[in-house]
Amino acid sequence: MNTLQSGSSGSKGDLAANHKDMANALRALSMDAVQQANSGHPGMPMGMADVATVLYSQFLKFDPARPDWADRDRFVLSAGHGSMLLYSLLHLTGYPEMTLDQLKNFRQLGSLTAGHPEVGHAPGIETTTGPLGQGLANAVGMALAERLLNARFGDAAVDHHTYVIAGDGCLMEGISHEAISLAGHLGLSKLIVLFDDNGISIDGPTSLSVSDDQAKRFEASGWDCFTADGHDPEAIAAAIAAAKASSRPAMIACKTAIGFGSPNKAGKNSAHGAPLGVDEITATREALGWPHSAFDIPDDVRAAWQATGAAGAEASAAWDQRMAGLDAADRAELERRMAGDLPADWQDSFRAYKEKLAEEQPKLATRVSSQKALDVLAEAIPELIGGSADLTGSNNTKAASQKPVTRDNFSGDYIYYGVREHGMAAAMNGMALHGGVLPYGGTFLVFTDYCRPSIRLSALMKQRVVYVMTHDSIGLGEDGPTHQPVEHLAALRAIPGLQVFRPADAIETAECWELALQSSDAPSVIALTRQGLPSVRKDVSENLSGHGAYILSPAEGERQATLIASGSEVELALKAQEMLAADGISAAVVSMPCWELFASQSQGYRDEVLGPDSLRIAIEAAIPFGWERWIGSDGGFVGMHGFGASAPAGDLFAHFKITPEAVVENVKARL
Repeated sequence: MNTLQSGSSGSKGDLAANHKDMANALRALSMDAVQQANSGHPGMPMGMADVATVLYSQFLKFDPARPDWADRDRFVLSAGHGSMLLYSLLHLTGYPEMTLDQLKNFRQLGSLTAGHPEVGHAPGIETTTGPLGQGLANAVGMALAERLLNARFGDAAVDHHTYVIAGDGCLMEGISHEAISLAGHLGLSKLIVLFDDNGISIDGPTSLSVSDDQAKRFEASGWDCFTADGHDPEAIAAAIAAAKASSRPAMIACKTAIGFGSPNKAGKNSAHGAPLGVDEITATREALGWPHSAFDIPDDVRAAWQATGAAGAEASAAWDQRMAGLDAADRAELERRMAGDLPADWQDSFRAYKEKLAEEQPKLATRVSSQKALDVLAEAIPELIGGSADLTGSNNTKAASQKPVTRDNFSGDYIYYGVREHGMAAAMNGMALHGGVLPYGGTFLVFTDYCRPSIRLSALMKQRVVYVMTHDSIGLGEDGPTHQPVEHLAALRAIPGLQVFRPADAIETAECWELALQSSDAPSVIALTRQGLPSVRKDVSENLSGHGAYILSPAEGERQATLIASGSEVELALKAQEMLAADGISAAVVSMPCWELFASQSQGYRDEVLGPDSLRIAIEAAIPFGWERWIGSDGGFVGMHGFGASAPAGDLFAHFKITPEAVVENVKARL
């Protein structure tokens, strides 16, 4: 642990002469906005105002006039409850959308200043934070994306840092361990964490609940660590300069007082999550030497902040010149990737692959079908970055052409995440938010429980992240109920904006991959089998999975029953259809790989597929929760009603009566 004292600054440039007033402007805006909203967290912005002022005025590479400039530094407020710090910074440095009125409407309906920062609400917000630890883990993904793109395009085009403000809560959350460990392992030297080391959480002193030596923890994971007085601008600047010079990711423990300047609440948990109160704000103004009224920023202080923002124009213009000197093809490629556009011809080879599947009709586990699709996609889409949480051979996530990413070589395109499901998912969010790469990663479907908070944020932020989730039912067999997902499809389908795909064969698997990659504003889960499945499709002239559900095998004559299935149970539905036909009962088989896409179809199409006048039976090796939406109150369900068991897959399907015979029995009992 390196301690930086006042006077040991190694920063570029001198500290602004009016640092104190600039920092106090952040404090004042934060406490005023929280007070006006009668809701919020004033203590963290007040405590970290000095650190933020030094970072923005001396180190952060940004341009408010070009908030999406590709080579900007990324700033992540992982301690998202302190959102007024970020909103005040954006306002004062000159982001046009972040007006003073937006600050005055903090936490109000329709404002850009939500209770926690939300990406897409306003330029300058890099990620949605609030769930503690998520921002830190997102930042690992951003720093990784920067290194991956740098390896491809060079320093002239891609060379920036990722800075994080994180608090005690972020570091208590378990995801922080996964993120810190991964960043240290990969040696992400352009990642710098500014730890708001104030010793306070909502309940009181952190000594109530934690005794960790955070510096030793980071150092054990391969980070360089520094400490500085978080209210000494020269010491802060020296620490950041030293962190930038490190060949490792760096953490700076900034010793601060929560609610700095508040005579009666500074250093106390009472400054954490509630307004200071009118009287305390008056006393704080006096203590800080800030005689100005609420939301009033003196002209000279505002000018200093605006100059800080305007200074970024020089760096962004210099980047433009470097880009102009790049090879034209490289420049166009980087621009395409950062825009999120797929290569113009990526579907050509994929179309040929699907036609081959239609001809060969393979019997494959859909996890194997997924890998074969990835073999084609990885060659056609160079920004595709894969990975697995220590299950590469089981998830089948590594394409034949992919090479590992290592701390010594970022030119690869496959990441060994280790047993870090949550950290993997959050890092993929950060990679997607950074832009220029298209991340996917795998684990078992049952372990979506470990990364569900990150999956939820993928959907909330509308990020194109692909989750390859294998071993999707009791069909995984002998590993037993701890590994057999039964409620997970329902739980994932409950997340708004998340596409949950469960393909029935190799062709549907290819179609689901195609749909996931084309969904630029939505994440996808692709649930895949361990056991082999026969081909059920022959026609690839249209991506039928894109409808969410479709009639795979129509009824002969007037339809009496509709058998609706997903994934491995489509095969069972087809066998049941044959058995029913032998008994004179006409049934149609509907394959439903994606509820969300089917729900978006017209009512007429949904009626055509479901046959509303027919008896509807759902077949899925999972719990029935949610299926009533498609089968109605009179429909039947063949599937799971509890946890699984340890046995070979075939024995389990028979034991739990997920069989064609059970489907036939269900139909006959209801007709």
